[in-house]
Order: sequence, then C-alpha cells, then structure tokens
Amino acid sequence: MSDERVHVLTGAYALNAVADNERETVERHVRQCRACAQEVQELTATAARLGTAVAAAPAPTMKRQVITRIQTVRQLPPQVTAADVVRRPTTGRARRMPRLVLAACVAAATTFGGTAAWQFQEAQQAEQRAQQAVKETADMTRVLAATDARSVSSSVKGGARATVIVSHSQNSAVFLASGLPDLPEGKTYQLWFDDDGTMRPAGLLRRDGGVVMEGDTGKATGMGVTVEPADGSSQPTTTPLALMALPS
Repeated sequence: MSDERVHVLTGAYALNAVADNERETVERHVRQCRACAQEVQELTATAARLGTAVAAAPAPTMKRQVITRIQTVRQLPPQVTAADVVRRPTTGRARRMPRLVLAACVAAATTFGGTAAWQFQEAQQAEQRAQQAVKETADMTRVLAATDARSVSSSVKGGARATVIVSHSQNSAVFLASGLPDLPEGKTYQLWFDDDGTMRPAGLLRRDGGVVMEGDTGKATGMGVTVEPADGSSQPTTTPLALMALPS
C-alpha cells in the first residue's frame, strides 16, 4: 500500500471502518508518522465525544414551564357505568366521603396527568435530539471515511487545537476542536469558509468536539473561527481566533 493511501485512511481507522489488513498497515504507519499519530488521536477522541452528543442539561426555565403546563393540560373524565355505582347509606358522613375521595382523585389525576404529558414531551424531544445526532454522525462519518479526505491542523488562540478534514468527493468539511475555552453567556464560536477573501458562514460550535461545517466547500481555499453572538453573524465581527488554509 502506498504512503499516500495510508495517510487518507486515518479517518476511517478512527471510526473502525477499515479491513484487518488495512488496520495493521495503519497501525504500523502511525508508529513512525508523528503527524498521522496525532491525527488519529484527535479523530478517535472526537468519535468518542459523539457518543454523548445527545446528552443535554435541562433548561433553567423547565420547572416553571412544567408547573404552567400542568395547570392547562385537560384530563379525560373516568369511564363510569351504572354497574360501577354502589349505593351506600345516606348519612351525613357517608355523603361527605365520596366528595373527599373525588377531590383526592381529581388532585391525583391532575398531578399524574400533567407529569405524563411532560414526560411524553420530553421523550419526543429526546427522540428528535437522538435522530439529529445520528444524522450528524452519519454525515461526519462520510467525510472522515472518504478515500480523498485530507486534513490540516493548527493551534487556536487560547491554547486550543483545531483540525479540518476536507473531502472534495463529498463536497464537505468537518471541523474538530479540543481545549476551547468556555465563552460567556450569549456568545458562541462561529466557523467560516474563506472564498478567496470573502468569509461565508459555516455553522456554530458551542463547545469542544466535532461538527460538519454548514454549506458546500465549493471553491473555498481556507476557513476561520471567530467569537460571535449566540445566534451567529452574517459577517465576522471579531478578530479570528484561527485562520487555516484548507488542504487541497
């Protein structure tokens, strides 16, 4: 196997998507090639992070939203037939007891019904996040495992490390980062494609990990990373933390 072929297998190797003979070749190669060894380490770490991509902390407003929705969720009435009604003596105490029982049932139904509605909504949201994570992972895998995948790495201001993998056959690029400093509330990292000096938005990255850059690589010759408002910007508004030439 040629050295050029071994170099482009690092992405597939990190995803355990190579044949046994190719695996042995790559493992021998990375013991001698420092650049490929570092690339495999970074890609493997990113693949591991993807396994927890669907984890999400509850929003600070969740408790208030749950309390509000419990009060507005309509409950279905119980299905009672004539055979279910048992006549009791009509003493004063006997007349009061059904009302107390009914009140308790209404309270329980309201509580459990509201909880069920909330749990159902949470399950739907979790399923949507899982489906999105699966799609993102599949898109990333296609780029990393492409036979023409090429990568370039660079440092980022603040001590972080970044890698970009480009596949022209997939017309797509993946950005990986580790060691990114936490940003203040209302800020995010934004990625950009550099189209011969014109910066084109390519997605947001809120923390360490990997992401498929938004949009086609097209004729982009480079990419950049800036800090922008949480919803992103149409053009960079801060000095880039990193500027990298895309691998040809």
